[in-house]
Amino acid sequence: MIKIISDLKEDAMTTTEKTRNTNSKKKDFKKLGFSALDTIEITQGLNQLLANYSVHYQKLRNFHWNVKGNDFFRLHEKFEELYDEARGHIDDIAERIRVFGQMPMSTMGEYIENAEIKEIRKELPAREMVVEVLLDIRILLSDMHSVVHTAQESDDTGTEDMLTSYIQGLEKHHWMLSAWLNEKWEVK
Repeated sequence: MIKIISDLKEDAMTTTEKTRNTNSKKKDFKKLGFSALDTIEITQGLNQLLANYSVHYQKLRNFHWNVKGNDFFRLHEKFEELYDEARGHIDDIAERIRVFGQMPMSTMGEYIENAEIKEIRKELPAREMVVEVLLDIRILLSDMHSVVHTAQESDDTGTEDMLTSYIQGLEKHHWMLSAWLNEKWEVK
């Protein structure tokens, strides 16, 4: 009787081990249980967002350093607040890509080549700087909504949760900067 129970346990363990090995072979390309297609779609979207965010970040630093006029103090501080926040988001996005076992873009050349957001190489009045930031926020929100949609389709609540909190913050910044301009800016 003891021999039979011992044999059954051994058979059960062997079956469990075989199942684990089979499952791990199916998922050896990543550790989180997403399909290879899900991983590629999510990380491509995150890399696009990373490229746009990185160019936006540098643009905010440019504006912070070079803003002039009556609103210097308010905008100088606001641009610093925005680029500090952007820096944290960029780091989180790159690390999220690494969670999936992929490599994030990491050079300015890659960012500029892939970003929809473009550098500003000329001096702008303060008001135009704010308009540029609003336009950038629209692009970032569009990227984020796209990645959230992909994440939802893949049941990737980690990416969805991270970006949803960013969306809320960017929408608030958009509203406040639009109010500062005293104009209507509808996010589409």
